[in-house]
Amino acid sequence: MEMQGEPRHAGMLAGFPAVAGSLDAAPEAPATAAEDFGHLISRRPLAVLRPGSAHDVAAAVRWAARHRMPLAARGQGHSVYGRAQVEGGLVVDMSSLGAVRAVEPDRVVVDAGATWQSVLDATLPHRLTPPVLTDYLGLSVGGTISAGGIGGMTFRRGFQSCNVIELEVVTGSGDLVTCSTMRHPELFDAVRAGLGQFGIITRAVLPLVPAPEQIRLHTLTYRDAPTMTADQRRLLTMDGIDYLEGAIRPHSSGWQHVIEVAVGLPGDGGVPAGLSDDQAQAESADMSYLDLFRRLSQLENQLRSTGAWRHPHPWLNSFLPDSTTDAVIVELLRTLDPLELGEYGRILVYPFLPAHARTPLLRLPEDDVAFLVNLVRFPKNDPSLANDLVEANRVVYDRVRAAGGRSYPVSAVALTQADWKDHFGPAWPAVLDAKDRFDPRHLLSPGQEMFPPR
Repeated sequence: MEMQGEPRHAGMLAGFPAVAGSLDAAPEAPATAAEDFGHLISRRPLAVLRPGSAHDVAAAVRWAARHRMPLAARGQGHSVYGRAQVEGGLVVDMSSLGAVRAVEPDRVVVDAGATWQSVLDATLPHRLTPPVLTDYLGLSVGGTISAGGIGGMTFRRGFQSCNVIELEVVTGSGDLVTCSTMRHPELFDAVRAGLGQFGIITRAVLPLVPAPEQIRLHTLTYRDAPTMTADQRRLLTMDGIDYLEGAIRPHSSGWQHVIEVAVGLPGDGGVPAGLSDDQAQAESADMSYLDLFRRLSQLENQLRSTGAWRHPHPWLNSFLPDSTTDAVIVELLRTLDPLELGEYGRILVYPFLPAHARTPLLRLPEDDVAFLVNLVRFPKNDPSLANDLVEANRVVYDRVRAAGGRSYPVSAVALTQADWKDHFGPAWPAVLDAKDRFDPRHLLSPGQEMFPPR
């Protein structure tokens, strides 16, 4: 084992097992792992493990279990509220396990720390793609499968956690287990959208589907949110559409409502008929399939160049039933100051069909149609404002629950165990059982604040 730096508390790391990777207790490593993309919560770990293999992860978890030390896996550090942090414990930096192992005609084998960008870079030369991609490809495979993973193809193909063939997982007891719908299905169902509570995903086998080389992206503009969502419902049932999203953005006139629809080429590539958008403002652009998903990388580069990438990000993510979506959005727009979102902020509005979701712990509204509604904020760099917006998130969260909605629990909002119990609803007994079975000492992912340590 390579030990980097001088541990702050060397005695606490005594007897740490030999690993192929490295254990870093130098001050800068725990300091880096104490922060995330949200820059709202800071919890400093004792040390950071960069594993060289899944066996390193298993050995570290077994050691942590013996010493009752909390442990959290960290992918690309894109959490917004300390979910992958751990005070005084061990952070496992999964980015060191980032290889794409094999691309086959119908699947790809990938380490959990790999980004979706690296997966796509490996599969597109074969004209193949994972069925669902997130808008931002800099997220890790293990991280989004652990949360759910949603994007512009979810309306047709479900979530990323629903599109998994097999997983390799280290449980909270330190066992290295391969699981699927046929092998250890209880673990497979627990770790997908399990928020890191029951095991650490170390490798994934993902399905692949044909990828179009070129797509035509239509941007449609609407006068208000109900007109926009009405057309999104129509588009859900139309054939020939490969990608469907929507957003409400701050505008000089107040708010701008847009839908993005992509269709694969060759084909007529036209806008579906019978929609209610402002046709004079409609825009269309042809681009490669890869460029469709690189658009946020351009925004990232711009934000990094100005330093805004490191500002607080008090984001809120939620799922709303079709029956109450319009009312909640209209109320949000009535009470929300566009300045709170910032120059680059927006409200994302994606329709999808809950019936396509095949992930038991992914809690969704009960309507036949549901909407993702996300407050993506890039406010000015003011910690006081950021804290105020986190408090405002709680008000919106409660409004969503009252409207029959669910949290997409990757948000900047503090949740109590009572909140988690309400979130999982009838699945809560299964959550309790899985925690006791797969993480009996309750050591994994304490940043979720779902379970007290034992």
